[in-house]
Amino acid sequence: MYLIIGLGNPEADYANTRHNMGFNVINKLSEKYDIEVKKDKFKALFGSGMIEGEKIVLIKPQTFMNLSGEAVQEFVNFYKVSLENVLVIYDDVDIEPGKIRIRKNGSSGSHNGMKSIVSCLSSEGFPRIRIGIGKPHEHMDMIAHVIGGIDEEDKEKLSKGVELGVEAVSELLKNNIDSAMNKYN
Repeated sequence: MYLIIGLGNPEADYANTRHNMGFNVINKLSEKYDIEVKKDKFKALFGSGMIEGEKIVLIKPQTFMNLSGEAVQEFVNFYKVSLENVLVIYDDVDIEPGKIRIRKNGSSGSHNGMKSIVSCLSSEGFPRIRIGIGKPHEHMDMIAHVIGGIDEEDKEKLSKGVELGVEAVSELLKNNIDSAMNKYN
């Protein structure tokens, strides 16, 4: 069993922001594999089903980004899955829009949602897919960049990153993380 967690902020106000790339990947997986992500438990929306022959739970924490770890910890404890089967998908300013990076583990970097997860799980030992959103323009601050609106030019690039994220999840589940890293990094 895998827990697949997309990070973001509640979609009513933040659906079309760079910070919601994790949610966007979960939404696309939900649509592609016909898995409703509407159940509400442990401060998250979730749904379970099968992807590539693996039982999975798709999860969108509803705690706002900076407290994502609270929801993730509850699901990990409830399902008693090993951290190698906890896949976190989130935005990354250090990666160009339209690109992704997959890692088996690692630090949280500057991402507050990941800092929360690492803190709550007391571990960096879980895989992640980072969806590139790029750095802010010269005269834009970071907060405006990650939770502000997206111009048409960037929407297409960001959509490509989301699609690659969906493909990478399928590859990871079908084969393994090494295969996904070789194919998408």
